[in-house]
Amino acid sequence: MKNYLNFETDIKNLEKEIENLKDPYNQEGISEVNTDKISKIQNEIDSKLSEIYSNLDPWETTLVARHEDRPKSKFFIENLFDNFTPLSGDRFYGEDKSVLAGFAEFNGSSVLVIGQEKGEDLESRIERNFGMMRPEGYRKTIRLMRLADRFNIPIISFIDTPGAYPGVGAEERGQAEAIAKSIECCMELTVPTLSIVIGEGGSGGAIALASSNKVLMLQNAIYSVISPEGCATILWRDPTKTLEAASAMKLSAKDLLNLKIIDEIIAEPIGGAHRDKSSILQNVKESIQRNLDYFNSMAREEIINHRKNKFLLIGRTRGFINRTDEDQTLVMKQDFLTNIKSQLNRNKNLAIGIFVILILLFGIIYFS
Repeated sequence: MKNYLNFETDIKNLEKEIENLKDPYNQEGISEVNTDKISKIQNEIDSKLSEIYSNLDPWETTLVARHEDRPKSKFFIENLFDNFTPLSGDRFYGEDKSVLAGFAEFNGSSVLVIGQEKGEDLESRIERNFGMMRPEGYRKTIRLMRLADRFNIPIISFIDTPGAYPGVGAEERGQAEAIAKSIECCMELTVPTLSIVIGEGGSGGAIALASSNKVLMLQNAIYSVISPEGCATILWRDPTKTLEAASAMKLSAKDLLNLKIIDEIIAEPIGGAHRDKSSILQNVKESIQRNLDYFNSMAREEIINHRKNKFLLIGRTRGFINRTDEDQTLVMKQDFLTNIKSQLNRNKNLAIGIFVILILLFGIIYFS
């Protein structure tokens, strides 16, 4: 049974009509299949899908990213990689089933694959905790990432989570520390790392694995510090203002590419990745291979510097700071006048004192 979003009502009606036309045993008895009419309706569906999905607002994009039928990490792992060997446990507490991780082969080369998995149905979603990782999940991925780094094996992560699990037990076992350690580990790796946001990239639960050399996003995925509902509740105290929140947060792939937070958008078939899974598989496969090839000639030190500079440059050309002369440090270089202005802004007493001295000097010069 297909699942439809609230803005896909016309598509639902047209596809239902096609199903009725394809069934020769309808309520009127056996009839001929009208292939011409089916073809005409299918063209109309394609046209409407193209129109709808080329004009999605940020909230509608969020709904597509959360679509029940959207391909999950398990689907990509099973169809893109050979000889996948899942590994379990963090060697401290236990196994976290919300994340799949293990070594595999991609086009004949060894890789470490990590995938946040939401589950396909209610039973598996409960088992996978809806893709919300606990501390033991992050500690498991840290263990495996360090192992991959030791053997010079590239790392590919599939990001799809509403956020890290906020339960009491997770907090008691050090959720914040585990996320911080995961980010630290990602930044220290000397092997190429790719992160692909395939659905939701939510909060620290996503960035813990997405601190990579290359951050890629599917066209209708989202990546944000908080959910639109949470943002609306905090800013407006009104969870219905999700469209305003989603627009302000710049969570779509297009906005994030313009802000240079992500590196590439992977195109989806018309109507979303769930409508043509073979097509999205091919697009993701080509993107992974292209980005892995980019690092083939780089030494380990160059790979670290590439990742460091990528994150140091975020926000340098847009937002509060509009220029930088050095991308190797968090300290911004400023010319003499800008530095004086900055000092005066921070110290009002100093500014008043200099102003008084200037007036006195002007008076002495004028009346002498």
